Amino acid sequence: MFTKMKNIDTAFRYVRGFTMLVIVGCIMISCYTLYKSFESVTQMQDKVYILANGKALEAYASERKDNVPVEARDHVKTFHKFFFTLDPDDKVIKTNITKALYLADDSAKRIYDDLKENGFYSGIISGNISQTIQIDSIAIDIREYPYRFKCFAKQNIIRTTSIVKRNLVTEGSLRNVSRSDNNPHGFLIERWNTIENKDLAVENRK
Repeated sequence: MFTKMKNIDTAFRYVRGFTMLVIVGCIMISCYTLYKSFESVTQMQDKVYILANGKALEAYASERKDNVPVEARDHVKTFHKFFFTLDPDDKVIKTNITKALYLADDSAKRIYDDLKENGFYSGIISGNISQTIQIDSIAIDIREYPYRFKCFAKQNIIRTTSIVKRNLVTEGSLRNVSRSDNNPHGFLIERWNTIENKDLAVENRK
């Protein structure tokens, strides 16, 4: 009788030990699976897909701080391209200005409103004037936030009888905002103002 009980007790211990091993094994497998899942998600987050010519191209994302100078310069360049590229077409002007104002605060909006009130844009249309801009350089100081910038550019103002080449220097600061379709770099230009905007040369058109 006692031998039977002893055998049952031994068998129970074996079963209990085996069950514990199975449970521990399941926990370890679950932990490993979770770890690999998080690792895979992290790796996927480090990849971005860029649509170019209808094809998805894979690229690798980097820390924002590594790209601040590059992204900041492109943000400033894009803003100035939209704000200062004008043609004698009200729709073109509104489209470009709208895109520009997504990238800057009310300091840019105030300048736009002043120009509009003074008849600058209506003069562009009535005079059949086109305006282009060429960015020479953009200086960004990322040592202190918000990041200060200075933009050096040249303008070409094409009139019916002449082409005016003009020097343009502006300054402002950049603060971080959420990225969006209208603001892909996630910066906002603040305290934007023009330091210099003077004629360099006037060329008569033939």
